[in-house]
Amino acid sequence: MRKIIIPIDFSTYSENALKSAAFLAKKNNAELIAVHMLELSHAIASQSESYLQEQTLFLYKLTEKKFEDFLKADYLSGIKVTPIIKHFKIFSELDDLAKEENADLIIMGSKGTSGMKEIFIGSNTEKVIRHSKVPVIIIKEEAIKKDIKNALFACDFSNNDIEPYLEAKKLFNAINCSLKLVYVITPTSKFKSTGEIKDRIKKFMEEVGEEASEIRDNVAIITDYSVEEGIFYFAKTSEVDIIALATHGRKGVAHFFEGSISEDIANHSTLPVITFKI
Repeated sequence: MRKIIIPIDFSTYSENALKSAAFLAKKNNAELIAVHMLELSHAIASQSESYLQEQTLFLYKLTEKKFEDFLKADYLSGIKVTPIIKHFKIFSELDDLAKEENADLIIMGSKGTSGMKEIFIGSNTEKVIRHSKVPVIIIKEEAIKKDIKNALFACDFSNNDIEPYLEAKKLFNAINCSLKLVYVITPTSKFKSTGEIKDRIKKFMEEVGEEASEIRDNVAIITDYSVEEGIFYFAKTSEVDIIALATHGRKGVAHFFEGSISEDIANHSTLPVITFKI
């Protein structure tokens, strides 16, 4: 792990993300790239070019000073931190920055959304999850302040989960974290016999290069009323530190009608959530 990107809006949520990134950076000798998105209001953007340039420069200098003060925190001592101010929207072009900087990870804070706001507006976090090709860790209520020792990777053992799982395994191995595969059966799931489920899991384990003997220790099968409830139940009862998920990154109409389990869990989980793009 060499570079971690953290979007900063000077809120408590982004500070929790920055604290988490600092903890991981010290453990892995990584560099932090703190990014603030400078968005001009429509009122300013519609003014004359000279006025726009003047206001942009003013806001840039103001943000630069605020950024400087924000990054003076003691927990950043000894860590290389590069502040960047960008003129774009966080949810669409943050992935481009990750490519430019060859970053390994994005960590961002989120208060989550619920109800009608979740359906019609969503959150910047959801949009980052949908666009990012690098793993995204979402920090909710508390910053990461201790070693991540136990992670769960929720999947259905389909081919779509192979690459995300291998990426998750590589990342968690690097930080000495154990990884458990969790399969949730719900009342609305397509029925499979015990034999069919075992064959599906065995084939998946062979595809990812793991021994069949590891199935007993590395796989948990949970039954619950929804995938989300099953994941949260296992996390609560198994001392899980972080939830790992693969995400399709649905956009537009497909996302509105089909939704995304990954985004729902990212919104509702109190634990950190990390997503890997399919």
